[in-house]
Order: sequence, then structure tokens, then C-alpha cells
Amino acid sequence: QVQLVESGGGLVQAGGSLRLSCAASGRTWNNMGWFRQAPGKEREFVAAISASGGTTYYADSVKGRLTFSRDNAKNTVYLQMNSLKPEDTAVYYCAATRRWVKGGMFESTQYDYWGQGTQVTVSS
Repeated sequence: QVQLVESGGGLVQAGGSLRLSCAASGRTWNNMGWFRQAPGKEREFVAAISASGGTTYYADSVKGRLTFSRDNAKNTVYLQMNSLKPEDTAVYYCAATRRWVKGGMFESTQYDYWGQGTQVTVSS
């Protein structure tokens, strides 16, 4: 079992930055992902990171603006979000899994455990 708790969301102006955190407890050494869901839209992939931190994947819409990192000593992953846009507004969820598919971990069904989400709102 893995418990995930996200934090760091909030309201920011366009062009601003936020850093989301996701603390894991229970089973460690998980591959991790971030997804987001805007009102009226389906949950979509944002980024993934391997358990070692050596491999990351990003959605095209966030490449160059978001950075996914982890501190395994703290069992915490981070999503640094820069140059935020109004279209980044959503509830952001972190997720964990032992699966790893080389080339991508883009599907929500690949993840077994989810946090409760944290709201990110970017004003124009």
C-alpha cells in the first residue's frame, strides 16, 4: 500500500511559478506520475519519473516549463512549474506504481495509487 499526499497548489498569475510536492508513505521505491484534471475535461498526463529519478517523461504541453524531480531520502517528489499559463489550471494528482514502460507512462490506468489532488489556478 502507498499513501500519497500532495501540497503546494494555489493561485498564481500567468507567468508565475509554483512547486507541488507529493509525499509518499508505506511502500517505497515507486515510479511516480503527475496528472491533472480541469473542469469538464478528462484527467490527462503531465509527467512521470522513474523510481531512481533517472528517467522522466513530460506531456508536450508542459515540456520546458515543468520539471519533475524526487528526493528518495524524503520519499517525496516535486513538480516545479514555471511560466504558468491559464490553461494549466486544474486539480493536480500524483500517482504511484511499480510498473514502468520504457517510452512512456502516460495512461492513468498504469498507476495503482493516487493522492487526493491539489488545486492549481492560474489567472490571466
